[in-house]
Amino acid sequence: MRTRSVRRPAPALAALLLAAALALTGCGAGDDTSGGSNSAADRGVAASGADGKAGSAEAAPGGVGSGAKATAPPKAAASHIIRTASLTVQVKDVPKALEQARTGTENAGGYVGNETTTRDAEGRERTRVVLRVPVEKYDEVLAELEGTGKLLDRSAKAEDVTEQVVDVQSRITSQRASVARIRELMDRAGKLSDVVTLEGELSTRQADLEALLARQESLKDRTSLATITLSLSETPVKKEAKDDDPGFVDALAGGWNAFVTMLRWLAVAFGAVLPFAAVAALIVLLWVRVVRPRLPRRPAPAPATTALGPLPMARPAPEATRPRTPDEQD
Repeated sequence: MRTRSVRRPAPALAALLLAAALALTGCGAGDDTSGGSNSAADRGVAASGADGKAGSAEAAPGGVGSGAKATAPPKAAASHIIRTASLTVQVKDVPKALEQARTGTENAGGYVGNETTTRDAEGRERTRVVLRVPVEKYDEVLAELEGTGKLLDRSAKAEDVTEQVVDVQSRITSQRASVARIRELMDRAGKLSDVVTLEGELSTRQADLEALLARQESLKDRTSLATITLSLSETPVKKEAKDDDPGFVDALAGGWNAFVTMLRWLAVAFGAVLPFAAVAALIVLLWVRVVRPRLPRRPAPAPATTALGPLPMARPAPEATRPRTPDEQD
């Protein structure tokens, strides 16, 4: 009895698997090309990123060096702190103390900023000056300024902006790379519409880069140089008034102040009423002198008359003919 040897179709199975792999690869490529409507700038960014990765891979002679760099511990970032202080010092001679502060600031490697000087009615000066000193000399200069006279007030502030500095630096790096990619795309653009679009994109990204650079410069200036606001005054410190019970002099002064205040308010009220009184007096004067004399006068009433003539008017009886009363007879 013969048994048939069954042969497995190995070549056919291998061909089937290869076709399936090619089909899956084509589907993935189709999805990548139709995944979204990216702009020419974004596609250029992706292409340049891929080229950069390939170049870095070719530049590395082996995986040993790259692995050593990847596993190296990161360096600790330096702290960036903005330091500000405000001092109020009473001195005997303001110009001399100001000159001393200028000399100390310049010797420390700093400079003098805004300066304002005033003089009161008694001829005493008061100066306010802004000093910028390196952070390394901040404590030394601050102690020197405090020793120029009698310290009246002091306030200091420290603000940590390390995160802002690192963030701005990272954004500047990314923005510079973005600007460079846009320039490369402009060099390879063939249509005028693409050139116009890329020029607008380049202008926007260049403006963002300049703003970031200005912010970085401001942070660098504020963290490398501390700001000290110094106020120098020759005015003595005013003593606080004692809280004693009021006496006769205090009561007299309070009454006089109240009397003066009342007179002031009366004067104000008189001044407010005076225009109305003047107008009223003028109206009365015009009535008496001009209008009233021109009005027609009423005639006097005529005496009563009869057919025989006017009636005589009654006259009072003489003293002799007047009858006497009983009291007068007695």
